[in-house]
Amino acid sequence: MEQLSFSEIFKSGQGRTEKAKLVAEKIRSAGNYKWVGLYDVKEKEIAIISFSGRGEPAFTSFPKDKGLNGRAVAKKQTVIVNDTDQDEDYLLTFTNTKAEIIVPVFDRRGEKIVGTIDAEGEEKGAFTKKDADFLEQCAAAIESLWNKNN
Repeated sequence: MEQLSFSEIFKSGQGRTEKAKLVAEKIRSAGNYKWVGLYDVKEKEIAIISFSGRGEPAFTSFPKDKGLNGRAVAKKQTVIVNDTDQDEDYLLTFTNTKAEIIVPVFDRRGEKIVGTIDAEGEEKGAFTKKDADFLEQCAAAIESLWNKNN
């Protein structure tokens, strides 16, 4: 997968939620994913900013220590689950999700996790290291979405 540029989205005069939607759409399309969500990681919760795909997830916010997003935040690393039926941390997003990858988005200094990219698949084994590398590049490229100026 090619490295994506998001500069045209960030230079637009649109609000943060609309920018997040455009970013999620671009990632979903380039990665051929069924669903992509961008989340804020707050002090005590993780909350959806925007998404692209089949619709709003079952949980739009949840405690910071729950779910696969919570695991990625706690471990400060990408989490790939290729069989959500077998993972006790999986929080239902859609009934047909069989695989999920969560990539943390770090602040500019690379110290604090400010958000996550969440991609969902409808087949077991949907995600590989190639997806992780691609989404980690995207995470670095979209960090400015979490700046106060956006």
